[in-house]
Amino acid sequence: MSRSTVRIVPRNSGDDSLGTAGLARFEAFYDEGRWVGYTTTVPGVMSGWHHHGENDTYFYMVKGTIDLEFGADGQERASAVAGDFVCVPAGAIHREGTPPGEPAEAVVVRIGDGPTVVNVDGPDG
Repeated sequence: MSRSTVRIVPRNSGDDSLGTAGLARFEAFYDEGRWVGYTTTVPGVMSGWHHHGENDTYFYMVKGTIDLEFGADGQERASAVAGDFVCVPAGAIHREGTPPGEPAEAVVVRIGDGPTVVNVDGPDG
């Protein structure tokens, strides 16, 4: 991405090739060490287990609630609601879901190198 040019990427027009079951991700900007995008999760869905490689992930909840599962055997839980900021450290295996009847939307920034999404079979990789 040229640093001397202003770019506008219309909502939901970015690349949705980073598949994790239950999530739709839209890549707006990507260059060395940075990924910026938008994610939506349909109501009542739990994503597949995944991590973000060597990328620290930060997101701002725009709409809805996200329930996160993480930690040893996936036993830790946390919820984020619209207006919350969340940090998921590089390599942290997790999955996220939404309550029934309530979609979620978030703006996401990843900082680091390598793949931005690595799908895994379970909470212990």
